[in-house]
Amino acid sequence: MDLLKEKIKKDGIVINEHVLKVDNFLNHQVDTKLMDSIGEEFANYFKDKNITKVVTIESSGIAPAYSVASKLNVPFVIFKKQSSAILDTETTIQTPVHSFTKNTDYILMASKKYLSENDNILIIDDFLANGQAAMGAYRILKEAGSSVAGVGIVIEKSFQDGRKKLEDLGLDVYSLARVSKISSNGIEFLD
Repeated sequence: MDLLKEKIKKDGIVINEHVLKVDNFLNHQVDTKLMDSIGEEFANYFKDKNITKVVTIESSGIAPAYSVASKLNVPFVIFKKQSSAILDTETTIQTPVHSFTKNTDYILMASKKYLSENDNILIIDDFLANGQAAMGAYRILKEAGSSVAGVGIVIEKSFQDGRKKLEDLGLDVYSLARVSKISSNGIEFLD
């Protein structure tokens, strides 16, 4: 997606060869016009997959997931990274996940109430690095008995192995910007 790649090159901040900061348009401040375009692109790609819901992981995936769900005219469900007084182990499905960015482990959880064996779900996330977050979402969906239509990623770090792990599960992975290299000289993309 050329618009996204231009935005990354213009406004993305290289922290190091593994970390690209995009908080000024994707996950702190949100560029709503860009988000509309992102939603449209994912909706067009996955339109024939009979998607019943879109799923994301709090919090950076919320804006793109909302946009996609809105374009597909389906609900979206937010998986939580933190426990809450209104979520308990009897009403949730949980799985451990390792965060590459934060280098920490957390428990990903989703309410059983919003997932069923009748669902065909699209996972949307902001970044794909080692695939741990998307694989955690996949595990929860499989435990709920839901089908997984695919995984939509806004920015993929293609030099890491997340895509391969997801494709090895048989998932259709569609990334809007596939970054092949992050360096002090800039950001390079796969075609």
